[in-house]
Amino acid sequence: MARGGAPAGTVVTADEQTAGRGTKGRSWHSVRGKGLYVSVLVRPRVPEISLLPLAAGLAARDAVEISSGLAPALRWPNDLVWEGRKLGGILCESAFWGNRPDYAILGTGLNVDQAEEDFPADLRPAAVSIRAASGRSPDREALLSALLSETARRVAAVEEGHGAEIIRDFEARSEFRPGDPVAVLVGEAAVRGEYRGLDAEGALLLAGPGGVRSFSVAEIVKVL
Repeated sequence: MARGGAPAGTVVTADEQTAGRGTKGRSWHSVRGKGLYVSVLVRPRVPEISLLPLAAGLAARDAVEISSGLAPALRWPNDLVWEGRKLGGILCESAFWGNRPDYAILGTGLNVDQAEEDFPADLRPAAVSIRAASGRSPDREALLSALLSETARRVAAVEEGHGAEIIRDFEARSEFRPGDPVAVLVGEAAVRGEYRGLDAEGALLLAGPGGVRSFSVAEIVKVL
């Protein structure tokens, strides 16, 4: 649809995904009728779009709180977590004409109504739903409405040059606090250091024996 000229703000939702994807090609388990799976088409009006994944994460996280009262944390760059367990994920994909972005797809998957037995056995220790964490099922229409509203607001902030606001808000909602030990998988190697926040482009900053090093979304495999 994006390649065919669909306008900015086009939204696609699914009741189930049979080939759900996360970052780095990992699969995303999508139980029918239990989650919220949404893609939003953005036609960026600025050349720099590195903050869009963070904007999408903030929108999803705040939508969950608005609609259910549950306040999950953000695990850089693209996960929503509750007490260390994954509640949702973000996948942003884009296409360019030369150096100008043509479009970006902001994909969000949220675990909404799953009970523990709805997850595969190997995922149960690491996954959680809004229902399981809060004790009640959220109104799915209210959740979707809040997600679309917050996404529009956060994308506008990026396009209007308010990147510092995105960084500040993401850090405030982060699972990590300054000084926390963090490990980043780069290829097969784990790089360990102290969390120092994000830089102006949204890269993760780790302090180690050799000084402070930044890690972009493109080069990391997983944050442990």
